[in-house]
Amino acid sequence: MSQPSRGAHVHPSATVEDGAEIGQGTRVWHQAQVRAGARIGADCILGKGSFVDVGVAIGDNCKLQNYAQVFHGSVVEDEVFIGPLAVLTNDRFPRAATPDGGLKGDADWGVEGISVRRGASIGAHAVVLPGVEVGEWAIIGAGAVVVKDVEAHRVVIGNPARPLAWAGRCGHVVDDDEWAGTQNCAVCGLLLR
Repeated sequence: MSQPSRGAHVHPSATVEDGAEIGQGTRVWHQAQVRAGARIGADCILGKGSFVDVGVAIGDNCKLQNYAQVFHGSVVEDEVFIGPLAVLTNDRFPRAATPDGGLKGDADWGVEGISVRRGASIGAHAVVLPGVEVGEWAIIGAGAVVVKDVEAHRVVIGNPARPLAWAGRCGHVVDDDEWAGTQNCAVCGLLLR
């Protein structure tokens, strides 16, 4: 097992494979799994049963809630929230077996990663399909199925996910008219964009 960085906490029931990097102040909780080559930044929280696949990069100050799954090829920037049971996928045409009936191996499919930009939030039980980019400070609603890129600050909901509104950095949601006419968030005072 790989050793976490000084100041990180890994629960005894969690699995951190050799070659994984865990940043200072990060907490990896019950039954979480971090695969070889994954890089977890500083001050993150990986909730119970969360899964970070081979080679995934996760920035600083991120939170993966219980049973969130981030598969190979994904890049998650700083300050991202991934809700419980949310999944970042990587295989657009999944099959267990090759056309000749053999079990598929790593060489039998192409990874299409997902990029989640700074400050974005992905709601509980949402699914993000391969090749998608989620823009900075965007919000993906609970249960959404994201099939195409999401603009920065955009709020999307549904299956397939469709635009609903806009969100400031603090998460305050505004409609299209307010977004177009307002420079600062009414809640936190920060610029909306």
